[in-house]
Amino acid sequence: MGREFLEGNEAIARGCMKAKCDFFAGYPITPASSILHYMLELVPQAGGTAIQAEDEIASMGFCIAAAMTGRKVMTATSGPGLSLYSESVGLAQMGETPMVIVNIQRQGPATGSATKGAEGDIQFTRWITSGGLPVIALSPATIGEAYELTYRAFNLAEQYRSPVFIMANKEIGVTKESVDLDAIELPPLVERKKVASGKDYVPHNFNGLTDVPAMSDFGGEYIARYTTSTHDKTAYLTTNPAVIQEMIDHYTAKIDEAADDMALYKEDFQAGAETLIISYGIISRSATVAVKEARARGTKISSLILQTLWPVSKKAITSAMKGIKKVIVPEMNMGQYCLEIERLAPPGVEVVGVGKMNTSLVSPAEIQRTGGLL
Repeated sequence: MGREFLEGNEAIARGCMKAKCDFFAGYPITPASSILHYMLELVPQAGGTAIQAEDEIASMGFCIAAAMTGRKVMTATSGPGLSLYSESVGLAQMGETPMVIVNIQRQGPATGSATKGAEGDIQFTRWITSGGLPVIALSPATIGEAYELTYRAFNLAEQYRSPVFIMANKEIGVTKESVDLDAIELPPLVERKKVASGKDYVPHNFNGLTDVPAMSDFGGEYIARYTTSTHDKTAYLTTNPAVIQEMIDHYTAKIDEAADDMALYKEDFQAGAETLIISYGIISRSATVAVKEARARGTKISSLILQTLWPVSKKAITSAMKGIKKVIVPEMNMGQYCLEIERLAPPGVEVVGVGKMNTSLVSPAEIQRTGGLL
């Protein structure tokens, strides 16, 4: 189609359809509502089902049920809605349910500023469930990345039988840019691994902890069980501590052990640099300008832009910090991902957070000033 003038929410919807999503359920909430509008139009045109649910809890319930019948599903919300998603996210983890959850973040806490952007749900997303199991979360910085990462999120959801989050924000969701979606290189589509016909079916069958069990559609050849309670590989409830621990180890290992495979990032390293800016999301665009301006003044500085936030791309981050004395981490929150960088930083490396949460973007000048580059 060539270049188009699209907002991020439409790019997310288009990426979803490119991944052959055939079920969407959501509830209107600023600034994510237009995703619902786009999906109500696009999904039925492709032969799928799109529903405006009565609330966020119902949206998650519809999506989980549809996913387990073989549909590729997505839902979209903002911070207050994500709070209501929490219990059902845990259910999706326990049931190993592939699905994509879009969070167009806005200023919080609580109702906050519905029409203002922020990126304050970063740690909340990581620890969203009562069990604290690991999650997969991607963070776009441009309209093109919103399209690409949504498509990739479906691949990850299917490959690892897990909910996958898209962590965008208002500045991306409702801002328009000129973009050629056809020019964006995408990986092959990952198809769901299904159990072969005529075989014994175990809903959570794995040998090694990192194995991802094959699925059988509800209503298909096999009787399938699904529960939110602690269960064994057959999905029968259990109180056996050894079995419970094995299942928890499985949920954890299949994601954490694949962190390097899921790691998406952009490197811009400069030889001899002792300062590194690590950024993600919309603020990585300010960080890119800050790096360019600092270099123009003769300062040697490197940049690492993270697109995968969870699981943490430890190998990429620690490699980028080699030879570095100072790491600057700009965020539209009060320093949430900065905690992960501090945890990984070698002794003697100074980590400087540049955070604010007043609904305005962190500017290149603020990054340079707070980071000691001016």
